[in-house]
Amino acid sequence: VQVVESGGGLVQPGGSLTLSCTASGFNLDYYVMGWYREGPGKEREEIACISSRDGNSWYADSVKGRFTISRDSVKGTVNLRMNNLKPEDTDIYVCATIEGTVICPRDPYEYDYSGQGTQVTVSS
Repeated sequence: VQVVESGGGLVQPGGSLTLSCTASGFNLDYYVMGWYREGPGKEREEIACISSRDGNSWYADSVKGRFTISRDSVKGTVNLRMNNLKPEDTDIYVCATIEGTVICPRDPYEYDYSGQGTQVTVSS
């Protein structure tokens, strides 16, 4: 099982980015998929998750209304669309999945598999 992120980069405040997560070894359509962020000296923060049962999504208050998580079954990806980015969104963004459940975990340390992360920097 492996997940790989892409799409990070440098963006100005107020700008947008879309991160993508691809999977190998499993079909991510049937798994809970989430994004969390963490950086040096920071607590891991779960920011978005999409369930495998009904496609319901969950967002942290810090990103609600700005970020959208979605599945693209044709491309086999899970995407995180990030709008109205703020400097405090600067971080390493990690895609992750968890086995044995159809609902999103509330603790980002519960995920079983995580990618290496992609850097997002919001700066003018």
